Amino acid sequence: MKKIRLVALDSDGVLLNDTYSPVIERFVTRHGGEYTAAVERGVWGSPQLAAGQNMALACRLPWSAKDTIAAFFRERDDYLATHPVEVMPGVEELLAMLRDTGVRITCYGGRHREYTFDRYLGRYARYFDADQPYVDVNNFRPGVKEIVEDFFGYRYDEVLFVDDINRVAEVTKALGAGFLGVPASMPHNFQRAEMEQTGVRHMVGDIREIDRALIERLDEELAAGEHWAPVPVTGGAR
Repeated sequence: MKKIRLVALDSDGVLLNDTYSPVIERFVTRHGGEYTAAVERGVWGSPQLAAGQNMALACRLPWSAKDTIAAFFRERDDYLATHPVEVMPGVEELLAMLRDTGVRITCYGGRHREYTFDRYLGRYARYFDADQPYVDVNNFRPGVKEIVEDFFGYRYDEVLFVDDINRVAEVTKALGAGFLGVPASMPHNFQRAEMEQTGVRHMVGDIREIDRALIERLDEELAAGEHWAPVPVTGGAR
């Protein structure tokens, strides 16, 4: 790679199936709220207490942020009984391809390492950075600045983020980091349209579409300072 030194992969929604946004949508509508793009933006990808507060506001619930997020996680536990967390198809192939490019690989998410990484992705630990395979970003979401500067000490344009949430795209754009979108695509999601508005140039519907040619193209763009150049998105994909 000419420029990319680190690829940071979101856990839920990229390496693991999305088991959060369906529960957010269900929780909000069951409690009398309307699930809108603004609600999705304010809840999904926010620190847990902020998400709880925003759900309480959306539903006009007389609950604290702490009680609301606790109720949400109880509902998610019920959801997981029939929709368990699963590793997405193509994960090992993606990790092996990235490793072969020579970049460092890390993973990040909003739960502690034991819950997300060790439990579901531990079998692939050999592909991830030995010192920092996973970063819990709950307390400083979206975590772009912290991952780049505090945990790895790179320049922003040396790091590529792969995520399903547009909020991360907005921050990477503002800071000059790389971004590859895997936009959440359930019927209730608004992420693809929002990524298009942000100017994300590269999106895939499935991580199995991410190949070395695409990573090299992203690397070329970052090296040339053209990754966030204002060009139209064609077909919502690369």
